[in-house]
Amino acid sequence: MGVYLAVVEEGDFSAAARRLRMTPSAVSKIIGRLESRLGVRLLQRSTRRISLTAEGSTYAESARRILNDIKEAEIAVQPGAEPRGRLRVSLPSAFGHRLIVPMLPAFIDRYPAVELELMFTDAIVDLLAEETDVAVRVAAHSDSRLVVRRLAPNRRVICASPRYLERHGMPTTPDDLQGHICLGVTARGGLNIWEFDGPDGLQSMRIRSPIEANSTEALRRLALAGIGIIRMSEILVGPDIEAGRLTALLTGYNHPDGAPICAVYPHGRILSPRVRVFVDFLAEQFANPPWLHGAA
Repeated sequence: MGVYLAVVEEGDFSAAARRLRMTPSAVSKIIGRLESRLGVRLLQRSTRRISLTAEGSTYAESARRILNDIKEAEIAVQPGAEPRGRLRVSLPSAFGHRLIVPMLPAFIDRYPAVELELMFTDAIVDLLAEETDVAVRVAAHSDSRLVVRRLAPNRRVICASPRYLERHGMPTTPDDLQGHICLGVTARGGLNIWEFDGPDGLQSMRIRSPIEANSTEALRRLALAGIGIIRMSEILVGPDIEAGRLTALLTGYNHPDGAPICAVYPHGRILSPRVRVFVDFLAEQFANPPWLHGAA
C-alpha cells in the first residue's frame, strides 16, 4: 500500500522509486503483484504519465486511511506521545469565526506540533467521506457512525433591529409573525420551525420567508440592516442585543432551547492524540463561563 500510494502521489514510477530508495523495476513489480492479487487494474500506464482507474482511486483512498490508522495506533500506545500531525476540523461558518477561532490561539500555544486545517461550512459534512477528523456542530445527531460530545447548551432568541420595528411594528404574539418578514434558513427545514411556549404547552410554527440564506451570518447581517426578523442562537446575537443593535422579541412566548453545541468525530476508529486533546480543549473552553464573550 505504501509503495502504491508513493506512485499515486508522485505520478511516476521513477520518482516514487527515488522517494522510497528502491529501483523503478522493484516498484513496478510490487504494483504488478498488487494488481494481480486484487484482480483489477489500478493504474493506466502510458509513455508520458500514469493515471488512476476508478478502482485505483477507490483503493488509494482506502489505503491512505488504513496506513494512517496504523500510524495513529502506533502513536496512541507510545507513553507520553506528543499530539502532532494535521487535524482537519469542520466548523459552522458563523459559530466558527465568532466563537471557535478566538479560542484557537491558546490551543496552538499548548500543542504547537498539531497542524490545524479549518474548513468553514454550514452544510453537514460527511466526516468519513471527507476524511475530516472532527467537527463542531449545532444540531441534533442520529448518525451511529459518530461519537458525539456535548459542549454547551444553545439558547435561541427571536429578534429584529429597531429600524425594522419602527417600520413594521412590534409583534406581541406568535400569530403576529404571520404579518412580518421572517428570515429563513435555506434547505434546513428544522431551523424554520419556530417553537413557542403556549397555554397548551409547546407549540410550533413553520415560518415562510421571502428571504432565505444558507449562512446564519448572512441572516444576522440582514436583520441588522432592518430587513426582517430572525430566530438565532443567543451566542451569535447576544452581543447585538446587549448593544441595542437588535431587540429581543416575544420573550414571554419564545421557547429558547435549541440543539446543543457538540463536537463529533468518527466512531470505531483509533482516536488519535490530536483529536482527543482538541475535543478535550473545546470542552475545557466551554466549561469556563466567560466563553460566551468570545462571540462578541
